[in-house]
Amino acid sequence: MSTPHISAAPGEIAPVVVMPGDPRRAERIAKEYFSSVKCVSDVRGIQAWTGTYGGHPITAMASGMGIPSLSIYATELYRFYGVQRICRVGTCGGVASHINIGDVAIGASAHTNSRAATIYVPDVTLSLAASTDMLIAAVVRAREVTSGTEHKVLTGALFSSDFFYLGRDDVTAGLARLGCLGVEMEAAGLYACALNEGREALAVCTVSDHLTVPQPEMTSAEREMLYSTACEVGLAALLG
Repeated sequence: MSTPHISAAPGEIAPVVVMPGDPRRAERIAKEYFSSVKCVSDVRGIQAWTGTYGGHPITAMASGMGIPSLSIYATELYRFYGVQRICRVGTCGGVASHINIGDVAIGASAHTNSRAATIYVPDVTLSLAASTDMLIAAVVRAREVTSGTEHKVLTGALFSSDFFYLGRDDVTAGLARLGCLGVEMEAAGLYACALNEGREALAVCTVSDHLTVPQPEMTSAEREMLYSTACEVGLAALLG
């Protein structure tokens, strides 16, 4: 079995998948966190790496950028490879005033300006939500890994935009007023695919910059440490 975008053979994709946007980060996650790693697909430079984590089969595969790209991979993984859970691990731009650069945002839900919120049920804007069991496992692990550190892990809504260079301060201000944690480009699409396929999904994002409150940029050391935090939280969600 293969699809137009995934060349893995039956059984080579694990039931749970960690999904960053960047293909190189998917490879890095697999090689740093998994045992017995093998590349099982390499179509269009989007490789899938399968190994074990904590004794459980697991795959790392990138989504590319934006909801259309992610929706292709997520749908094929869920529908044709029997994947049960996907966790997006990425970055977001902070929006709410109470979240800071370096914090981790767990997306309990995802607002969006994409058709992903309306395409499955005409004339209804769907509430795109994460999977409860994954969300609970992520929050528990997040509290463990951030205990005694200055950074927070917050749970709330993300905003998945189709436009990286939107330039709409009114939109950002409205989202901030409603407590939206951050802006990114994939979570709502992942949640829509999971809901449509009857599967599970979660997004865990490190805040890499802030759109409403001027803050110092993260150092390279901070980026490395907080990338690891988001990965550990996401992996716990997949296996929780």
